[in-house]
Amino acid sequence: MDEEHTAGFREPCAQCSAVDWGVSDEGRFYCKSCHNVIERTKEVVDLTFTPGSTRVSTISKGSRHKKTERGRVWMICEGFQFILRNQADALLRLGVSPGFKDEVLCPLWRLYLQKSRQAYTNNPVRSSKFKLGGPDSESDSAPESSIMSASETDGETHPPSTAGSNAENSSEWSLCSGSVDATAYLSARLRRGRGLMTLRKTLALIHLALIWCREALTLSDLLRLVKEGHVPYVNAYEELPEEMKLEGKDSLIFRVESYPSHRAVHQEAQNLALFLQLPAFPPISRQSLLHPALLSVRYLTDANLPDELHLWVCRLMERAGMADQTLHAFEPSSHPVLPQYDMQAAALIIVTLKLLFGLDDHSEWILSSEASEQDEPGDMFNLRRWYRLLQAALLRAQQSRDQDAARKQWKAKKPLHLNKKNKWVVMKQKRIAEQVQICFEKLSSRPAGVQCVGPSSFRFCWGDEDGADGPSLHQKKLDAVLTLKHDVLTPSNSTYWHPPLRPCERRKCRSHYPEVEPTLPRTFVWLLQLFSFLLDVKPAYLYEEVLTVERRVLGSKTQQTENLWKRMTRTRTRTRTRTRTSPRIQQRERETEETR
Repeated sequence: MDEEHTAGFREPCAQCSAVDWGVSDEGRFYCKSCHNVIERTKEVVDLTFTPGSTRVSTISKGSRHKKTERGRVWMICEGFQFILRNQADALLRLGVSPGFKDEVLCPLWRLYLQKSRQAYTNNPVRSSKFKLGGPDSESDSAPESSIMSASETDGETHPPSTAGSNAENSSEWSLCSGSVDATAYLSARLRRGRGLMTLRKTLALIHLALIWCREALTLSDLLRLVKEGHVPYVNAYEELPEEMKLEGKDSLIFRVESYPSHRAVHQEAQNLALFLQLPAFPPISRQSLLHPALLSVRYLTDANLPDELHLWVCRLMERAGMADQTLHAFEPSSHPVLPQYDMQAAALIIVTLKLLFGLDDHSEWILSSEASEQDEPGDMFNLRRWYRLLQAALLRAQQSRDQDAARKQWKAKKPLHLNKKNKWVVMKQKRIAEQVQICFEKLSSRPAGVQCVGPSSFRFCWGDEDGADGPSLHQKKLDAVLTLKHDVLTPSNSTYWHPPLRPCERRKCRSHYPEVEPTLPRTFVWLLQLFSFLLDVKPAYLYEEVLTVERRVLGSKTQQTENLWKRMTRTRTRTRTRTRTSPRIQQRERETEETR
């Protein structure tokens, strides 16, 4: 085709003296030999032009300054509604029940908008006088029962808030932000009210909805999905519609640079449940996957502990009075504390291991030596072998987690800037970060980002297949640590230690774990670290839950519970002296210490 257009042009190229011309897409002539572009152009004939079919139009000279596209007027609650919808859709794709979003989460969101007087009320807040009502504030809107029983959803649309409609007519659309009420959201008076929506509060609202649906998704599972990127949280604002411009002070509301902790989200959910004045939650029966009886099975499997241990966990749960389903349901009047199902199940397993093995840095190793001397040691559970296996897998998992955290890209594709002056600084930092990432990819010969891994409820994989963390110990027996007395299996370990169980007031006293940690047995501390890694919580947080379970177990006053407990263990505190043992056992202890 170039020969047809350049047939009448035979002048040599000024650079290479070649006569070989072509026509670019812009209609300019260029030399095919040296790619030199000249000023000659080809006239393009418009075949769609029809003489006499057009008329002269007035052409006006526009402004030299480009007009900034502001988008539509929107409010902060609308942005959080889109983010909440995207988070719910992500959970639905992961297998949450279909009624979670429309039947539970959306009514909770409507109730929050009503309680905060942002929607569903005859007396809404205004953008200039933005004020949140407290838990006891009354409203002329629809009653709570109609909101909580509503099955329809408007999660795909905007909330029918009169505040949003009034904002369109207001002249206070701030030039410092894209939303109409960002300045009011950041005011000191409203920040003291503790009722404003935040990204962390969206996770708390989802956690309440999951508990209401009795989904087998604990708070630690939800936070793990968030950290792995399966549920949007960091840079979640990038999925907002294009017409919702985020500028200026909006970045202080929608930008987060860290993940919330387990305790922070649980406390947020606790306060949110009281703020919304929610009714009693559906009971968590023993057949529910959130009940410690079934949830402990999952943690036993993940920790590669024997299946027979679950029977002792259930016995301990009954003696602690934790089998009652009313104890695991949120009730504002009788039980106003939101249960922590994952923490309770892990604490029950730790207390059961203390009961069977002692975990005082002596008894567990003596029992392990006796298990090795059995007739069939391969079928017996050996705590020493289990410890070595889990320690190696735990170190590998922690190293992999740290590497993924180091490779994680925190910079957003659409970075937010507080003002227009530092916009170029933000864009320059983004370009530098991308260039450094490319350099690291070339040097390390591997992608710098975190490898996308499918979601899983387990941290470890045990078995004989490829990629497993080690052999499975689920079928091992506990006969080496049990004794048959009066036709009843009881633990061979006859002592049980525990720190002081005096409860402390949470408002006046903080955790004592940093103080007592150096005095605790190392095996017990390692066990806390193991389950803290499984739940992604701090060991001090899990240590407090263990003390709570021990208070319930050792604080029972009924005669039946005392007799059953005496048949299983004899308690002693760490401040008391150790019980005297026979010379044979003392010699066994010395031999065990030498072998270690």
